[in-house]
Amino acid sequence: MHFVKKADYVSDYRLVVTFEDGTARLVDLEPHLTGEIFEPLKDLGFFRRFRVDADLDTVVWENGADMSPDFLYEIGTPVPLSADPTRTATARKPSPR
Repeated sequence: MHFVKKADYVSDYRLVVTFEDGTARLVDLEPHLTGEIFEPLKDLGFFRRFRVDADLDTVVWENGADMSPDFLYEIGTPVPLSADPTRTATARKPSPR
């Protein structure tokens, strides 16, 4: 059984979820937003207002929707920590010519 420790928004309906074992997985939830409880999540503004619930150990939304951490782990694609898509590159000044 897995536990979500951290979740970061990436883009569209994609999150990078970090689990108790230290692994990070990129999950695309768009194809899984079916059913009445998930309907509000189709609004990206609403979708982005997720949080990690420490009692449930998973990602939740304010309308009560949540995803099983095992399901998130299963559908996720492993993300090497060095290639975490939520990290942004540091801007560099152009070198003088």
